Amino acid sequence: MKPIGILGGTFDPIHLGHLRLAEDLAEALDIDEVRILPTGMPPHRTPALASSADRLAMASLAIAGNPRFVLDEHEIHKTEPCYMVDTLTALRAELGQEQPLVLFVGGDAFMGLDGWHEWQRLFDLAHLAIAHRPGFPPETWLDRIAPALMTQLLMRRSNDAREFADRPAGRIWLQAVTQMDISSSGIRSRLKAGRSIRYLVPEAVHHYIQHHHLYQ
Repeated sequence: MKPIGILGGTFDPIHLGHLRLAEDLAEALDIDEVRILPTGMPPHRTPALASSADRLAMASLAIAGNPRFVLDEHEIHKTEPCYMVDTLTALRAELGQEQPLVLFVGGDAFMGLDGWHEWQRLFDLAHLAIAHRPGFPPETWLDRIAPALMTQLLMRRSNDAREFADRPAGRIWLQAVTQMDISSSGIRSRLKAGRSIRYLVPEAVHHYIQHHHLYQ
């Protein structure tokens, strides 16, 4: 059974860095389906500036034409804080207990994982694939993570992609991904200053932002 990847985020707005990260991790783990999961109410940061409807529309435009990416609306319509452990539990109920799931996270997000709601349960529900910058191997930054998180990493880390298909959850993969210095906050700042965001977001997303006068 091939794994299903999951990339969650506020996506305010979604940009090429998000999409390239998902593509790199999916290729590394031979994943044919990645759920792009815009969150409704993020628990760890301020609310999104764009509405849920706009962020959902931009995500849909961003992934159009890539058969690997699937838009997932499990969180986007919620008005209460969205916790990944609850979302993965819902996906497990929908997809079955044997389906391998791989949660995609960036290195910075992983370093704060022990602050997530019921974070240790994540490993019962999914594998983790951690994206990090090329030229910065894990040995250069892993000493900064919390001891409890390091314990999980040492116990669960695997360099064998087959393990992520052979079991439903519980392993950790580390992967250098294409470096793209793009952030949603930087895009919003450029728009507020009247600067171009072309080639930072998919062209269809660029047109949507212009047409709806978002972030300006």
